[in-house]
Order: sequence, then structure tokens, then C-alpha cells
Amino acid sequence: MIGIIIQLAISWLIIWWFEKGDLNCLGLMPTKKRLIDFTLFFFVTAACATSGFFLNMWIAKQSWVLNPALNAGAILEGVWFTVKSVLFEEFIFRGVLLYILIKKLGPTRAIIISGVAFGIYHWFSHELWGNPAQMAIEFFMSGIMGLVLAYGYAKSYSLFIPIAIHFGWNIVQMVVFSGNTIGKQLFVEVMPRPVVTISYFSFFVMQLLPIISCWLINIWLLKKYKQVELPKS
Repeated sequence: MIGIIIQLAISWLIIWWFEKGDLNCLGLMPTKKRLIDFTLFFFVTAACATSGFFLNMWIAKQSWVLNPALNAGAILEGVWFTVKSVLFEEFIFRGVLLYILIKKLGPTRAIIISGVAFGIYHWFSHELWGNPAQMAIEFFMSGIMGLVLAYGYAKSYSLFIPIAIHFGWNIVQMVVFSGNTIGKQLFVEVMPRPVVTISYFSFFVMQLLPIISCWLINIWLLKKYKQVELPKS
């Protein structure tokens, strides 16, 4: 929590120094419309993320069961970790720096810069430096997601939409299905995995359809979204 407060303080100093403005440019004040936006984009993204695990169950015959050691403390810890990590990244990549870039360079260039920076950042956050193949894949995947998230901010001038998309994806991956490094959460995979022979097509569908559908559906929704005027700093 202290880290988030420090981030907000630094964000305020940056926007005040460069624009003599305040944190209103982040659109953090809850309104009925912003809460509706958050709900829509969160559930759409969470559904896309969940589809990946169902595809694994269907195609690769993998299975997940309710964590037998489930306890509220661990789940709350996992949710809080996810919230903090999402807010940390959003305040950096879709925060005041993106707002300033949009004012100085226009939305298109600013969105591209934000997406590229987001892709590069994941080389280090996922400890991939020195592995060119994995770096290229991560840059592509995270970079496109970064473009979608930045587009969400540029359409709404609020962090509610990018946070909703980011949180919707991460909460399913990390907490619901116990992915990444935070340990066993709601559902855990039954091990060992069954040995199943599948086609390359099925493999790529299983791996790529969820994230591609996430990008495309959210972009489609954002294209339908009424453009919000750039707020005064």
C-alpha cells in the first residue's frame, strides 16, 4: 500500500512539474459510468482468460480441482498481490506519463510508445533477458496487450478500463487457476498431466485463442466507446 501511495505522490509531482496539473487526468474518481465500464471490461476479459483453461481441459485433457488446502487468507493475499501488481503497472504505463505523451505527441504515437515500453518491461519482470526467442514472444504478447490498455485510457481518459482489462486477465491466471508465482490459490491443476497427442493447430488454438480474443473483443468494444475529450491538466 505504501508503494502505491508513493507512486501516486510521484505521479502528482510529475504532472504538476510538466503541466501544472493534478491527478484528475487519471480519471480515478468513481462515477456510475466508470463503474459500469469497469464491470463490462473486467468480465469480458476474465471470460477470455477462463476460456484458455477450458480449452486445455477439452483438448489436452488437463484438469483442475478446488484447492484442498483452500483458506480465505491465502486467497485474499493472492487477490491483494494481483491488485498491487496491476496498479503498479497501470500507474507507470497508463498514468500521467501516457497523459503527457498524448498531449505532446498525439494519441497514436503515445499509445505505441506505451505498448513498446510495456513489452520491454516484461523482459525484466519475467526475467527473460538473454533469451532472444522468449524475449521476442514476450515483447509481442505483452506489447499488444499494452497497446490495448493504452487505447482504453486514450478513449476514456480514465484508468478504470485499463485496470479492469489488466485485472480481469491477471486474476484468472494467477488466483482462480493458481498460475505464476503466488502459489496454490482457488483451483489447482491435477498432476501429472495426461499424455495426449494433439495437432499443431490444436496446440496454437489452445495457447493463442484466449489472448487474441481478449485483444480483439476489447478493441471492438473500445471502438464502439464514445471518445472522451482530453481533460485539462
